[in-house]
Amino acid sequence: MRLSSALLHTLEPGRGRPMLPAVLTIRDLHKSFGEVVALAGCNLSVDRGRMLGFLGPNGAGKTTAMRSVFGLIRPDSGGVTWEGREITHEDLLTFGYMPEERGLYPKMKNHDQLAYMGRLHGMSSREAAKTADHWLEVFDLADRRMDTLETLSHGNQQRVQLAAALIHDPDLLVLDEPFAGLDPIAVETMADVLTQEAAKGKAVVFSSHQLDLVEDLCEDVAIINEGAVVMEGAVSRLKGAAPLRHLELEVEGDASGLLAELDGIHSVEVVGARHTVVIDADTDVRGFIVKTQEAGRLRHFTYTTPSLSDLFREAVG
Repeated sequence: MRLSSALLHTLEPGRGRPMLPAVLTIRDLHKSFGEVVALAGCNLSVDRGRMLGFLGPNGAGKTTAMRSVFGLIRPDSGGVTWEGREITHEDLLTFGYMPEERGLYPKMKNHDQLAYMGRLHGMSSREAAKTADHWLEVFDLADRRMDTLETLSHGNQQRVQLAAALIHDPDLLVLDEPFAGLDPIAVETMADVLTQEAAKGKAVVFSSHQLDLVEDLCEDVAIINEGAVVMEGAVSRLKGAAPLRHLELEVEGDASGLLAELDGIHSVEVVGARHTVVIDADTDVRGFIVKTQEAGRLRHFTYTTPSLSDLFREAVG
């Protein structure tokens, strides 16, 4: 790992671990396919040692932006840089890519396929074969090493595809919908692997429609809509800066009279004794909670920032 010279001795508030500089930068990318605008000034940066969730509606431009990193799509304007310079062929050999449309050979044996991918990235035959065995073991596929890819389930094919992206110990991982269609056990295995890779100092970016999973895994997110990134940053900072808060109450009886005294309410949803209230972030709820407690009507309450799903809906309208 080439990290020592880049390591900053600054800790991100609330994380307690080193912040590392951005290494991948997408700057002002534009790309059209005929009359269809895929990217309209897309800007994005990915840091070492962190996972970035790349989010957006279908057709927002996520896949086009990812493919541009590898030169699979040539933008009409703008650029992509690695460590502040144009990406070279040698750089690409240190990147790992997992496309949404899987790119492996269905009739090739799993071990041979991974070893072949390793050799394409400059590994010796012996090293590639040994590393292929390692990743098949990690993904609980050691007993299927000599089976062909097409004999595996969808989830196990996903694991082999991720192993192919990891085989050469890449500095950058770019994964397009890696969790799509996976069962909970496969999701957990893949999430653990990505977390470990980021902890080693890799830059990891993946797209997903599973926002709860992204919120649990990623420190950073970028939300793209209509070809441009409309929200980007640390998840904790974005949530903290949101103008709304969620107050969830479980009370005895009808709470409408109590809620009438609370300022800044945007919506109230009632299910039995549970009231979910969306309020302004600057609303002082302390007095309201104390009064409700003193009245002996409060069973339970939580006061939280919006979820990533809430931020996503706000960002894409």
